[in-house]
Amino acid sequence: MDALILTPDMAPLSRNIEDYPEGIIIPIDKPYRWTSADVIRKVKYTAIRHFGKKNLKVGHAGTLDPLATGVLLVCIGKATKLAEELQSHDKEYVAGITFGATTPSYDLEKEIDRFFPHEHITSEAVSEALPAFIGEQDQIAPLFSAKSVDGVRAYELARKLHKEGKTLDEAAAELIRVSRINITELELMEYIGSGVASEDPRPVPAALTHPLRGGAMSSPAIARSESNASSRINVTDNSALGLPRAVVRLACSKGTYVRAFARDLGEALGSGAHLDALQRSRSGIFRVENALSVEHAIQLLNPGI
Repeated sequence: MDALILTPDMAPLSRNIEDYPEGIIIPIDKPYRWTSADVIRKVKYTAIRHFGKKNLKVGHAGTLDPLATGVLLVCIGKATKLAEELQSHDKEYVAGITFGATTPSYDLEKEIDRFFPHEHITSEAVSEALPAFIGEQDQIAPLFSAKSVDGVRAYELARKLHKEGKTLDEAAAELIRVSRINITELELMEYIGSGVASEDPRPVPAALTHPLRGGAMSSPAIARSESNASSRINVTDNSALGLPRAVVRLACSKGTYVRAFARDLGEALGSGAHLDALQRSRSGIFRVENALSVEHAIQLLNPGI
């Protein structure tokens, strides 16, 4: 890979795009409640001004959901030709999963639609359920997703069906083609049930603090991202319900929907579940610890800001 890869300690870029003949790759830690398109618009606007080239190509290698944070690979110039290859690499995620309730979107973007028994779920039960998900398997993507169904984005169909009061799980099974995915690693990092954390919890990334329970989501960095967040992105507040919660790390292949994994894990435990937080901690060789904030990327493209 001959494209220039931006790192946090790099000096501002030259204003001549010809100095980067193979293009530029920027690993960005996508902010909470930003769409991937929001990030591209921000970077592209600045890059066009910086390089003085109106037809500059800027794209990304793999969409992240609005309520997810973590590694989003932004490609500039000839590096856009690498997007498909970069997107094919394996990924790692850290997911916050709430048990005992489901939402139509399988995350906090939609209100809870059903409650389920959850008193039987324990740290041990979650740990025992995880190994069954390791390996190649079929997965049905959420209907609230960017999957194409006969040329129409699945989320557009989902919104229509949701308004009509139809069951989205059944609709997804009928409309979306099953994908073959591979989960190679699963680890229970933390479990909180009845308000008590499990013994000896593994270190959990600060970004996986429940977005509505304070902590990392109340930090200045999150506040800055929230000020630029899309007004179209809704976040429901289920934090007062006191439902049990697990933080799970998983390594997986391209095309894996972690929201669908949360759904399936809840079903395997005889309950329901949805995501309450998600971080893409790695995409191929790129780790979130080495990713740039949007603000830092903009500074490297336009040091006058």
